[in-house]
Amino acid sequence: QVQLVESGGGLVQAGGSLRLSCAARGRTIKIYTMGWFRQAPGKEREFVAAISWGGSNTYYADSVKGRFTISRDNAKNTVYLEMNSLKPEDTAVYYCAIDNQVFRWISTMARDFGSWGQGTQVTVSS
Repeated sequence: QVQLVESGGGLVQAGGSLRLSCAARGRTIKIYTMGWFRQAPGKEREFVAAISWGGSNTYYADSVKGRFTISRDNAKNTVYLEMNSLKPEDTAVYYCAIDNQVFRWISTMARDFGSWGQGTQVTVSS
């Protein structure tokens, strides 16, 4: 059973930056696509970014493209989400997730991710 632990959330002013981390325990992540999703109050959980198991492929939601960067360090069993030029509409709980299939090229669908972290709150003030 894999455990995903997110950290790095907090309160930041619009235009600021945050770096989220997701540390995996109990299973190596190096053969799995990893993803970040977010859920704002009263809204559905939505895809933010994903990175393939080898790290060579990344995919972003249009709303964060050019501002967010997903990366991974398989040696540390950790995935990151660098968030720049933050906007109030980025306010949400951010979740890390691991694919439920090994060596998948990449996925952006929540149903393809089998385990999730507890989430970390990101609040962007205007």
